[in-house]
Amino acid sequence: MIVPTLRPMRIGPLSRRLHLAVACWLLLTAVPAFAHPHVWVTMKEELLYAPDGALTGVRHAWTFDETFSAFATQGLSAKTKGHFTREELQSLAQTNIESLKEYRYFTYAMVDGKKQKNAFNEPVDYWLEFDPKKTELTLHLTLPLKSPLSARQLVIEVYDPEFFVDFGLAEGNPVKLVGAPPQCAVSTEKPYDSSFQSTPTLKEMFATSEANVGMGMSFANKLTVQCP
Repeated sequence: MIVPTLRPMRIGPLSRRLHLAVACWLLLTAVPAFAHPHVWVTMKEELLYAPDGALTGVRHAWTFDETFSAFATQGLSAKTKGHFTREELQSLAQTNIESLKEYRYFTYAMVDGKKQKNAFNEPVDYWLEFDPKKTELTLHLTLPLKSPLSARQLVIEVYDPEFFVDFGLAEGNPVKLVGAPPQCAVSTEKPYDSSFQSTPTLKEMFATSEANVGMGMSFANKLTVQCP
């Protein structure tokens, strides 16, 4: 995305550098881990609605912490040093999206309190953006729903079940309703105090264990839409 029982390694030849770039979701080495996240993501979200008022998809903008961003871009070719274009990051974005599939893109939907299993189709309109001033990567992706959802209460949860990746909402107004009926309102619920964060070592970054499986649900960010 984590301790006593370790997962098998999932890394190919070292020359396949792009696999290393998705280390936040894959186990790379069998070393002991700790029950805390190793990669931090700051989220901005848009909930997309059809003209009939049904939710049709979720548009994510996930900004990775500086440590992971530096690791992911290490060795990438760039026409301008310290700057990466969307085209130069295209292969890396594709690899990230493919790796996220087995984790259901860390995105879950609930309708009137009932979780919707496999609610989303595969992402569309995805790309990576690099901020040269902050030296941070942002992954943009849109998840369309398999079937539009209408309800008095809709909840979108974003979390890593293994708590390897820690998601946190951006400051200000991190969630927008796009095309929603005017009577609908969105609220957010943060799981815990962000002061919990600590800077991981590279050794910690690439470790995971089944001891953390499921614990990430306790750290879910909840986006709740109420439509009277």
